[in-house]
Amino acid sequence: MAEFRIRRAVGGGGDADLVAPLFDLYRQFYEKPPNLEVARTFLRDRLEAGESVILIAEDEGTSREALGFVQLYPLFSSVEARRIWVLNDLFVAPTARRLGVGRSLMEAARQFAIQTGAKRLTLETMEENRKAWTLYESLGYICHEASVRFYALELD
Repeated sequence: MAEFRIRRAVGGGGDADLVAPLFDLYRQFYEKPPNLEVARTFLRDRLEAGESVILIAEDEGTSREALGFVQLYPLFSSVEARRIWVLNDLFVAPTARRLGVGRSLMEAARQFAIQTGAKRLTLETMEENRKAWTLYESLGYICHEASVRFYALELD
């Protein structure tokens, strides 16, 4: 079993470079063309502007490679008058799957949300991503598909 630790990514360092290859694979999963530079720039910009929180699962061996990541974006509930975190991205390297990396990242995200006084963590996933459903539901997430209608306005 791989030994790994989870830590928060920081801006201004090499963390965007560390996570970029996985973020590029994540985008490819959602049918975007490979583009490592787009991935690197997007992550670097989010970290440097403080617009997201990225938690990295990092190999504790000699390679110090990223095994997975989760990216959270802040929102606020006017009704609850509290923060909400959107768990927007979760990805585990194919070679690190089934080692507990995804579950550990999800637990780290939960702990981070609690520490920041958030009311809830929210996420959504595609209908086809049934493997993810199993993980989310095993961690106590509840699917509210019938209770809310999701709308989006595409701007380009």
